[in-house]
Amino acid sequence: MPETSAAPSGPASHGAAPRAASRPDDGRLRTPDVVLGALPDAFTADFDFGRLSREPLHGSRQRQAHDAADLLLLDTLAGWEATGRQSGRIVVLHDQHGALALPLLAAGRDVRLGVDEASAAASSAGNLERLRAEGWGRLTIGGVDRQTLSGADTVVMALPRSLDALRLTAARIARWAAADVLVLAGGRDKHMSPSMNEVLAGCFTTVVPGRGRSKSRVLTAAGPRREVAVPGPATGVHRVKGLGPLTLVGGPATFGGAALDPGSRLLAETLAERRPPVPEPHSRVVRTDSGLSVQVPWTAPVDRTGAPAPDVLDAGCGNGALAAVAALLWPEATVLASDQSADAVASTSATTAANGLQDRIRVEQDDALSTVPDASVRLVLLNPPFHDGTAVDPTVAHRMIAAAGRVLAPGGQLWCVWNSHLRHRPVLESAVGPTRQVARDRTFTVTVSTRA
Repeated sequence: MPETSAAPSGPASHGAAPRAASRPDDGRLRTPDVVLGALPDAFTADFDFGRLSREPLHGSRQRQAHDAADLLLLDTLAGWEATGRQSGRIVVLHDQHGALALPLLAAGRDVRLGVDEASAAASSAGNLERLRAEGWGRLTIGGVDRQTLSGADTVVMALPRSLDALRLTAARIARWAAADVLVLAGGRDKHMSPSMNEVLAGCFTTVVPGRGRSKSRVLTAAGPRREVAVPGPATGVHRVKGLGPLTLVGGPATFGGAALDPGSRLLAETLAERRPPVPEPHSRVVRTDSGLSVQVPWTAPVDRTGAPAPDVLDAGCGNGALAAVAALLWPEATVLASDQSADAVASTSATTAANGLQDRIRVEQDDALSTVPDASVRLVLLNPPFHDGTAVDPTVAHRMIAAAGRVLAPGGQLWCVWNSHLRHRPVLESAVGPTRQVARDRTFTVTVSTRA
């Protein structure tokens, strides 16, 4: 687990063992917004949230690195401390840019941060590097796993978008955190539902919704059910026209689980019908200092580990459907499957094994193909995401398209499937090259873009 250290923290970082959550005589959990009336702002008053960056993701006035739910979570934690409960060992989960972890670090607390996405780890670490000052606590970044959660006394988490991902996170907390752990889970009202309370209640004996503020709310959970089972991946078998049966394995935090989503199916069946060859990259023209133009043949570079660049790349592989399709269609090609989600990488690895392709497909966790060399790949398959956390954000897809354009060799091709209403074609033309439509149904469009 990588560790990022600021100045040593003071005694408040550790504290005594946490006290039990405040309860009246009838045993009900009393949250600090009820006990105190108004929540203190000990962690938010002096922290400049405007300095947080969304890098490496795109930012705008509408898409900042923090929101009202982050502030409410931190003020709720400050409220618990004001009522006498010590936070002890703090774990922060699903914090995309450090908006939860960094104010706690600035207050001298040590924090273990657990995230699934490589971009979240990079963004939080980058913001810490820019902002940290003397007296800050120590940040340790890892996954949403046993190592991060073991012995946690307080868990502060942003609610994930899907109920399956929430169930996975809640079960892991219940199994691995301290017996008297207090969980504060917050989100925006528009992204919350009563089903979230039910999911948490399946893993904790007590779940109490807090009062809303700024269209946000915190759910407080206590009393972990140690016997709860941590959800495992699902398996589905799908018949793909032109290829036959395909077995997919999907973890709870992987988009689509073990399903073959309609966009990937359209792309897979289009490829199976047309069976295009993997493009042969063409030479490039290099102009010398003297003004001569020289044709330089393309040669496949190696990555930072010294391994040869792949022939075919499944960018944002999810459950590995397109990587498996590529390995079946082009048996002589080397295939790389890449995704920024740890759960997706595990799912793709399981899918490759389920189809007997583990010797043909390499799987890596990577953010926006950052470890793949420029102009190195002959063919990219892409079914780009259109969500950033809980928000619909087309720039997430634009970022992946730009990454595909960067890694494609001259003459290489990007086969991309996308929701037709998102109109990605101008972005494909600009970031990759000439683009043509090859298939379309009522919802999705498949295009081929060729790198100049």
